[in-house]
Amino acid sequence: MTRILITGGAGMVGHALVKALACEDVVVTDLASTNVPKGMKFRRMDVTGSDPDTVIGEEQPDVVVHLASIVTPPSGMTREQAFAVDVTGTRNVLAACLAHGVKRLVVTSSGAAYGYHPDNPVPITEDTPCRGNPEFAYADHKRQVEEMLADARRDHPDLAQVILRVGTVLGPGTDNQITALFRRKRLLAIRNSDSPFVFIWTQDLARIVERAATTGPAGIYNVAGDGWLSVDDLAKALGKPVLRLPAWALKAALAVAHPLGLSRYGPEQVRFLQYRPVLDNDRLKHVFGYSPELTSAEVFDLWKDGAGL
Repeated sequence: MTRILITGGAGMVGHALVKALACEDVVVTDLASTNVPKGMKFRRMDVTGSDPDTVIGEEQPDVVVHLASIVTPPSGMTREQAFAVDVTGTRNVLAACLAHGVKRLVVTSSGAAYGYHPDNPVPITEDTPCRGNPEFAYADHKRQVEEMLADARRDHPDLAQVILRVGTVLGPGTDNQITALFRRKRLLAIRNSDSPFVFIWTQDLARIVERAATTGPAGIYNVAGDGWLSVDDLAKALGKPVLRLPAWALKAALAVAHPLGLSRYGPEQVRFLQYRPVLDNDRLKHVFGYSPELTSAEVFDLWKDGAGL
């Protein structure tokens, strides 16, 4: 039996993954045991410090699944604090894996690692460079993590890596800064931009990570359901109108509202709506060997119905 240690295991994806790994020897780690199924071994672990070396050294896992990340920063969290989890935390987990003979490391990266750029190909494949965006913390952190992991693949080939560049994850009860956009009375869009979204169902992602931790091949894979939806597609599904603004107007409005505390978003976030990466999932299906059960449209409909929209 393979011993698997999960970081960030109390989160939404971790909770679904633990259920999928019920037949394996699993150690769940996080800052608190909330949402961890009863009977599952739990270790408190703060990835920002020395805990990864201590816990991984004591538990001796064959595989580490690294889920711990800051996707939606809580109110008051600074960029430095998010960096400590996203980048320093990954560095600490990677170092512990190398120090203690872990055989495989599975990391949930993000399509955001590609960055939000007007010249991104549509759809975007895993061979496209990860450029991130310095002004967008999450994308910048994921870009730095990807570079760190690439260096480790070169210098430490004995540690197999599975890197999952994940699209927008939706499941029952998902509530974050992205779903907040869908709850608005009018969906916000940028003029002359489709603002495409790709989605992956929580259960599909859990099954993909479970395969990555057990029998799946090492490599880098985009993770998304088939197809994508423009803002107009989303608005039609929700029965809502679209508020379409010029990019310059929205940037100007946010430049005023953000310093006054009227918006949590600054003008740099406009790129997030303009140039979202559309993930090509061909390698996931034909090399990794998993075809998502739900398309992007079906994932959105499932979330929409569960949210009462």
